[in-house]
Amino acid sequence: MRDATAGQTGADAPRLDQRPTAPDPVATAAERLARPGLVVVTGSPGAGRSSALRAVADRFGGTVFAGGGLAILRGVPGLALSRAVRARLPVEDGALTAEAVRSRVRGGLLVLDDLQWADPLTLATLPGLAAHCRVLVSLRTPHRLPAAALAALRAACDTWLALPPLTPQQATELARRIAPGLGAAGLAEVVARAGGVPLAVETLARHAVAHPESVSRQPEPDDAGSTGAVAHAVAEALADLTRPARTAMAALGMLRRPAARTLLGAGVAELAEAGLVVAPPDDAEGSQVAAVSPYVAEVAAGLLSPEERAGVHRRLAELVPDAEAARHLAAAGDDQPAYERAVAAAATAETAGERADLLLLACGLDGAHPRPAVRRDTAAAALAVGRPRAALRALADAADADSAVLRGEALLQLGEVDEAVAAVTVVPDAADRQAVAARDRVLLLGALARDRARAAELAEATVQRHGRPPEHTGLRAALAAVDAAARHAGWERELATAAAAAGAGGDALAARWSAWLLVETLAADGRLAEAAENARLAADACASDLAYSWQTRFLAAELWCTALRGEQLDDVVRRAVALVDRTLPAVAHGYATAAAALAEADGGLLASARARLGDRPARPVASVAGLLDWVAAEAAWLDGQPEAATPTRPAGRAPLLTGLAEITGRWVAYDAEDGHGLPALDGADLVGPAQATLAAWQAVTVDPAKVAEFDPAATAWHDVARREEVRCLLAHGLYETDASRAVPPLLRAEQVAEQAGLVVLLGRTRRALRRHAVRRETRGPRAGMDLTDREREVLRLVAQGEPTRRIAGLLGISRETVETHIRAGMRKLGAKTRTEAAGLALELLQ
Repeated sequence: MRDATAGQTGADAPRLDQRPTAPDPVATAAERLARPGLVVVTGSPGAGRSSALRAVADRFGGTVFAGGGLAILRGVPGLALSRAVRARLPVEDGALTAEAVRSRVRGGLLVLDDLQWADPLTLATLPGLAAHCRVLVSLRTPHRLPAAALAALRAACDTWLALPPLTPQQATELARRIAPGLGAAGLAEVVARAGGVPLAVETLARHAVAHPESVSRQPEPDDAGSTGAVAHAVAEALADLTRPARTAMAALGMLRRPAARTLLGAGVAELAEAGLVVAPPDDAEGSQVAAVSPYVAEVAAGLLSPEERAGVHRRLAELVPDAEAARHLAAAGDDQPAYERAVAAAATAETAGERADLLLLACGLDGAHPRPAVRRDTAAAALAVGRPRAALRALADAADADSAVLRGEALLQLGEVDEAVAAVTVVPDAADRQAVAARDRVLLLGALARDRARAAELAEATVQRHGRPPEHTGLRAALAAVDAAARHAGWERELATAAAAAGAGGDALAARWSAWLLVETLAADGRLAEAAENARLAADACASDLAYSWQTRFLAAELWCTALRGEQLDDVVRRAVALVDRTLPAVAHGYATAAAALAEADGGLLASARARLGDRPARPVASVAGLLDWVAAEAAWLDGQPEAATPTRPAGRAPLLTGLAEITGRWVAYDAEDGHGLPALDGADLVGPAQATLAAWQAVTVDPAKVAEFDPAATAWHDVARREEVRCLLAHGLYETDASRAVPPLLRAEQVAEQAGLVVLLGRTRRALRRHAVRRETRGPRAGMDLTDREREVLRLVAQGEPTRRIAGLLGISRETVETHIRAGMRKLGAKTRTEAAGLALELLQ
């Protein structure tokens, strides 16, 4: 009979399909148990022993007698056997006990889980039973079985199977089933930390869903929601290890990386034998001991008492470099020694990101007393990697001149211009020359943000005081910014030179700020290809210096320029959504949101675009507010809702964006049959293609016969923004009444829109062509009905903005299968991109 208590310990939950396929331990055990004999399945905590036993039992065609040992009753004679056969046994006599069990099992299968908790009578009976019955047992490693009992088991055992860890692919699939909505980065983190241990994969995946902000956090000792069953399993296993082995496992969890044998002490061999670590031979050059599951090691560390953890942290601090030692000492509560080691490590840090982390650690220790110079260095390092709030915390209430200008720089980065100017006004002219120059930089940039004319006047006074170029690289960058705002001849060269000079002088903040200003100004002027290339190069440089905040700014700007050009829309959506899913600076978040929403709207995923824009902050930062407003108006217009499209002119000098807002206003008015949009912009600051386009709109308002003026405007947009080229050609075709003259520009618009994947504009163009009796062999409802149910389901999820990884998790299929369905749908619908296919599917199948 089958026992409902089989495998009731519950420590191992993954299903059979998660086990490796070559070799398959379940198949091996099932084959061997075709005849009497003993099969032992071993594995570390959470490795899936109970699941493997259930899988073998399910394959067995006869009666299964399932029981097992219990930790709290390991002293009860014959308990594991009694639970299996469900009968009282003559435990006073071992031979009678064996005969009683044999007479009940006969040709069935005896399954005993958790043999490490079995009583001595059960252990002594198994070798003899194996000669007459099929016996399958699981044994957790480590264990405390007596050497004689273990030797007897090995002698009687036909097959001793050690369960291998899950492969990365198997672990990924398991995590995806547990947490379908987990992103690619989260999945990768779960798989890496779990180390192929199924229970750790499940626990981490569930924790990542509940606490996405802390997927990589090391568990605290009282964090029951994080550790759960893993902590229980690990605690039980650690109890069977010697103290050196427990300490070594905890040390691996605290280090969160592989370590040398000499660092871990004498317990490594025992951990390797238990299958908890991978340990190369002693004489292997540069060999490192690694935990099979880093998360299990972290849980082991969390199970130590506070005093034990502090002691291990202090020992590790004596053996590792300063950077790691500082963190261990801080964890041990030794704040002042941690401060000293962190400051020492920061002095030799190889990247700006590492230096900033170490200095911020030093200044964040409650029991330390950072020197004013260290606080200033910390603020400067934090600003260099784009962490202004951390810089302000490091400065605390310091009131000296150098701290004042650093505070002003931080407030400028946060967009708090008035507060930044107020912060530096306390610096007198008699202060140190470098401090005065830094003060004047903040004053100059503050004026530039509020009044360009006032900034130009202040720049002249600054040049008289400091010369041109000034010695201070940050001030030189600010003067170049004023020239860029006024578009003085050679402003690009001035900004690039200022950035290079700042980089050579070690002023990373001024270098990155100048590079950012160059990208923004190029984009504002419609030089999108140049802006995207400069953004890509700057992002690469920031990545190598671990300046994450600045890197994401440049990446988001590159995506925005690419989306606006109407290129690689699928790739833009994928990368921009991945960025938005992270914690980003406000500016980077705004650019990434605008890029994703514009690419989705142009590709026909209008509901997704509108929803994404609906989640934006009520008051976005000024530098991205204009572009988000325009994308929202553009998405509403593309969605056929001109009444909901309210394009506004962006603040500041934004020639390209101002023109785009005006052009959208013309289209909104055209669709609403309410004149031809806003009045012409007299003396407006517009890029050439936008000027030509608005002039064409104005011309047809006065004289419809001048419709051909849209053609040169379309040509002007060709290398700037393909979507605007399409709109100019479409306007020509819509205003032209003569079919012979209307069709050619419409055919050009159709070709450009189809090549770029501009689904909505392509649909409008084809509707215009049908007005002139030009019909295309487009896919209709019949083609849509050729889609399979799964293809429809996949394309609907694509239309909702779901990436491949999420679709795979929601539908319980692999990524490769998702991509196969998307390609099939593209082929059947005649779409060139997945976004276009999703848009067509929604149109045809609703």
